[in-house]
Amino acid sequence: MDKKLIVISAVNLVEAGTLAILRECLSYLSKLADHGEYKIVAVVFDKNLVDYPNIEYIETQWPKKKWINRLWYEYVSMNNISKSLNPVYLWFSLHDTSPTVKAERRAVYCHNSYFNYKWRLHDLIFAPKIALFAIFTKFIYRTNIHKNNYLVVQQDWFRQAMHTIFNVPVSKIIVARPESPLLGFMEESETVINDMYSFVFAGSPNSHKNFEIICKSVNILIKEYNISNFKVSITVKGNENKYANWLFKNWGHLENLHFTGFMPKDSLFKLYEDSNCLIFPSKIESWGLPISEYSQLNKPMLLADLPYAHETAEGARYTAFFEPTDERDLADKMRNLINGDSSFLKPIPRKSIKGPVVKSWEDLFSILLK
Repeated sequence: MDKKLIVISAVNLVEAGTLAILRECLSYLSKLADHGEYKIVAVVFDKNLVDYPNIEYIETQWPKKKWINRLWYEYVSMNNISKSLNPVYLWFSLHDTSPTVKAERRAVYCHNSYFNYKWRLHDLIFAPKIALFAIFTKFIYRTNIHKNNYLVVQQDWFRQAMHTIFNVPVSKIIVARPESPLLGFMEESETVINDMYSFVFAGSPNSHKNFEIICKSVNILIKEYNISNFKVSITVKGNENKYANWLFKNWGHLENLHFTGFMPKDSLFKLYEDSNCLIFPSKIESWGLPISEYSQLNKPMLLADLPYAHETAEGARYTAFFEPTDERDLADKMRNLINGDSSFLKPIPRKSIKGPVVKSWEDLFSILLK
């Protein structure tokens, strides 16, 4: 009996969370291929990043910085690959775009939520790519989107947005929430008010992460509220890029603000354990992993009042939300915690969402392969 062919296209997934998704996907498919019913082909940038048994690889080292190469590959080269592999039973694109391919069934994993990002002149100065993503994401998604049998997203608000913007039926959008990470913290930590109240924010030095609202809030606490018994650690060193340089130039002199730089996971989790509160001000996320990580400690979290944060924080015990462009709102909540007032923190109930919803790669492919 001929095996049914599954093709995974993921030429743009080379680092961080998206690479983790590719690895998880291929790890599952490697085991599925062992059963003998399916053949797996993965179109990737470098197979050494994801070298699993029972999978054939097609590598493409296209110049990542040239979008014309990316578009040509998605809508011309991918089509040629699909014809050469014919017949393809399922073509699953893991990176937002719906390539032009010949396949019996098609699906796309949608990570990029920049269509929901309200970019500013600030972004054009420090990260013009972010502004361009915000402008063009809708056009990128729209191409071929209705040729998919299914879309896969991580959150229900994302599903509703894709339904509203692109008129894709909700029944064709699968919510696949990431599994909660088990970090093995030494013990659950209740909120403790020490002489020096400690806040932390872990994020990459990109403008949409919104580090500046924390910097401005620290400045308010020191200069207007005369508060000094606190510290804030942010995972920016100050020399990584134009945005990081700007942050350090304007607020690096603040003694209560610690520019720690990038941290390996073990060091970061130790910082979590030693801190009193997580601040997460990012203006755009597909999930917001530090929220999931930190919530295991049952400590306070101050989160941007945005749909992704509300959904990721479900189940957390001590949470408050702040307007992500209002540094005084954040400073006031920080002041309350420093002074021992946590009465404004609330639990975030878990909400049930309608299907299709999956909790594992096995569940996801049981739908995609029907």
